[in-house]
Amino acid sequence: MQLSARNLIPGKVKEVTIGMVNAEVVIEIAPGVEIVSVITKNSVERMGIKVGEEVKAMVKATSVMVAKD
Repeated sequence: MQLSARNLIPGKVKEVTIGMVNAEVVIEIAPGVEIVSVITKNSVERMGIKVGEEVKAMVKATSVMVAKD
């Protein structure tokens, strides 16, 4: 599979919580650093996503905001 995205973040699936329609997938990208994705239950099942697997998180955003105190 080829993608134009440059922001693919490799990590390991830490937790999968499946609901009636959607699923929450927690991906550990570094020790103590996680990205959480909500995708459809069907996508988790079709892709066979399981805890411990290596995956890539792809982030798409039209803007990135910066805040400072």
